[in-house]
Amino acid sequence: MPVKPLPADPDLTHLKNQAKDLMHARHRHSPDAAQRIREFHPRFRAAADEDIFHAAFRLADAQLTIARERGFASWPRLKARVERPAMSDRLDLPHQERIADAAFRRAVDLLDAGDAAGLRVHLRQHPDLARRHVRFEGGNYFRNPTLLEFIAENPARQGKLPGDIADVARVILEAGSTQSALDETLGLVASSKVARECRVQAALIKLLCDHGADPAGATRTAAVHAEFEGVEALLECGARMDLPLAAALGRTEEARRLLPIGSQADRHWALALASQFGHVEIVRMLLDAGEDPNRYNPVGGHSHSTPLHQAAGAGHLEVVELLVERGAMLDWKDTMWNATPVEWAKHEGKAGAEAYLQTRMDNPGEAGASNGPAR
Repeated sequence: MPVKPLPADPDLTHLKNQAKDLMHARHRHSPDAAQRIREFHPRFRAAADEDIFHAAFRLADAQLTIARERGFASWPRLKARVERPAMSDRLDLPHQERIADAAFRRAVDLLDAGDAAGLRVHLRQHPDLARRHVRFEGGNYFRNPTLLEFIAENPARQGKLPGDIADVARVILEAGSTQSALDETLGLVASSKVARECRVQAALIKLLCDHGADPAGATRTAAVHAEFEGVEALLECGARMDLPLAAALGRTEEARRLLPIGSQADRHWALALASQFGHVEIVRMLLDAGEDPNRYNPVGGHSHSTPLHQAAGAGHLEVVELLVERGAMLDWKDTMWNATPVEWAKHEGKAGAEAYLQTRMDNPGEAGASNGPAR
């Protein structure tokens, strides 16, 4: 789920009120409150709505949820940002310009220049540098990266990578890396548009996997960001084809074969991905198997939205029609922009989906129209 960046002049009282509002919404058993808590509160990451509604939940829990929804690890960290902002909090600056650690900043500059030899010398002068972290807050990822994670250009800082970035990556790997840094970097590379456009994505994926990164852990991140070349490279490195990947790639027969052995979580992911990419036969197959179109997408899979939001925003009219025919609610609102599927279609200029959904909204007695209060 994308985070909600703080405004330029945040108000702590307003943020406290947001936490109280979240508590009230949870008390009302609001599905969007449950989804936000599931996404951002670590204790509830795998919890069902009813479990979230009936669990002990204090103001401190609501404040933690709000802090993480804003891209901060904790409420005290958010409070410190509001009261005492530092250079690292300047979201208007590229990440490298927000680094206070001079040695780390120099290493990133050498990496960006493609200076593998210079970087090797620098890392020898600072033996612990390859395992150091820098902290960035206010975003939904890249919050505590090591130097290795900068090779992905994800988030984009300059919009390009040097042609010899694989040589630069080898220098960093030779200096030492942890398993978590390897796996995190692989996910960033596999979902990096810049790495693909610079034609270095596949080479970096193979290099990282050769050094022990787990290809299976990056497949869904790549798929949900439509980085299908990255998905194929991960499969070549040993990742297993599963139901969500088959759904994302539109491989109908493979999805049919994998459906009976897919877990509930796999089916949830598969419906989200098939809807996002317009694979109508796979969507139909999943709905026939009992998948509920009225759930927010899984954590990590555009979980601020539903399958209908994604299909409408992408203009996949056949999928939109099928989901509505099978009972998808038209008035569910996403948890980021508080918009309905028809508003997504309108915002993205998908006239066909917008017209169809608006017609159904205007005729609430038809199948798929709202059966309850707006969420």
